[in-house]
Amino acid sequence: MIRTLSAASFKAVGAAQPKLLKDIPTRQLHSTYDVAVVGAGIVGLATVRELILRHPSLSFVLLEKEKELAVHQSGHNSGVIHSGIYYTPGSLKARLCVRGATLAYEYCEKKGLPYNRCGKLIVAVEQEEIPRLKALYERGLKNNVRDLSIVDAKGIREREPYCRGIMALDSPYTGIVDWRMVALRYGKDFEEAGGTVVTESEVNDISMVKESPAGSTEGMKYPIAIRDKKGNEVHCRYVLTCGGLYSDRLSQISGCSQEPRIVPFRGDYLVLKPEKHYLVKGNIYPVPDPRFPFLGVHFTPRMDGSVWLGPNAVLAFKREGYKVYDFNARDFADALSFRGLQKLVMRNMTYGIGEMYRGVFIGAQVKILQKYIPELSLSDVLRGPAGVRAQALDRDGNLVDDFVFDGGVGDVGSRVLHVRNAPSPAATSSLAIAEMIADEVESRFTL
Repeated sequence: MIRTLSAASFKAVGAAQPKLLKDIPTRQLHSTYDVAVVGAGIVGLATVRELILRHPSLSFVLLEKEKELAVHQSGHNSGVIHSGIYYTPGSLKARLCVRGATLAYEYCEKKGLPYNRCGKLIVAVEQEEIPRLKALYERGLKNNVRDLSIVDAKGIREREPYCRGIMALDSPYTGIVDWRMVALRYGKDFEEAGGTVVTESEVNDISMVKESPAGSTEGMKYPIAIRDKKGNEVHCRYVLTCGGLYSDRLSQISGCSQEPRIVPFRGDYLVLKPEKHYLVKGNIYPVPDPRFPFLGVHFTPRMDGSVWLGPNAVLAFKREGYKVYDFNARDFADALSFRGLQKLVMRNMTYGIGEMYRGVFIGAQVKILQKYIPELSLSDVLRGPAGVRAQALDRDGNLVDDFVFDGGVGDVGSRVLHVRNAPSPAATSSLAIAEMIADEVESRFTL
């Protein structure tokens, strides 16, 4: 369990008053830190951990708007440790995923966190998929993915007795883990290294301090002020934001461009009934179709013993909208008015309608899943959980598939770094991403 301080009660580090903020309701206290990191998802937690381990003499604070850490994308994902098959050889995503998977397994071993290297089959069920499957195999080899092999129908049945296909790519290095548990362990490492975690602190302003706080003897050593919606304020030398679903809005408050824009896509899962868990041993994925923007439905075992089927991909009407009827007027208007989303929808109209249909009529989704496990029936599944993906889009409707860093403008720009996009598989790659972001921080700031 990570000990956290709420924004209403964190200690004024470096201030003359030792009391808690809640004990002094009539006076605004200012806490000072060398570096403030905004956003306690798995990327923010991994990064602040990496930074404090590199710079133990500096003071760090992690600000999170929720009461708990890692409750959104980090706590609503499939739990897969990806091996790095899909990504363009030599790309940053490919390198980070392959290294990240290795680091993730090593970290779990070191910390005693449970995981299961259960493997993955990418299964071709039609002859026309075989050239794409073989190309994927070659891509995986170029990315140095471990232990890849092509198996025939017999090999598929040996690995997944209830799965049917004509050929498959076998990736035994793929695994599963509870990524939220991993993220919370990152946070514990950060705290044990001397870092401060503040929850219930929703940042809505990042700006330069015009003068030293009253009573301060530090002068302008901490020239950046971060304010939250409750009026609490933190002063620091440098700011890093890892805002996930709100990364674009955090960037904008310090004067950055509105693009790339974050558009939320909800993925709804089905779950296998417990008596049918025997149908699935490891991850079973389709051969991706390059015409469509997402991977397609798949079978994913979980660390708690459950099996998830899916997800679909539909526009969410709220950035943290995990239920079909969750709605936020600003989020909805922002998404629909964005030209990039309009273009994406027009290019993928048929695909999008199909996704919405399968989300409403689960029998249509089961029909697709039956291509891989014919024994599966509608009576074997229940509606399950959902996740929301922070998809970055440019104005031309292209999925932004790489990392985007951005600074503010003017004086703020030299002291603020925003991680505008940390694309999937960010959880698998989190420790490798943290190394890259820490390198970027060190190259931009004088720590």
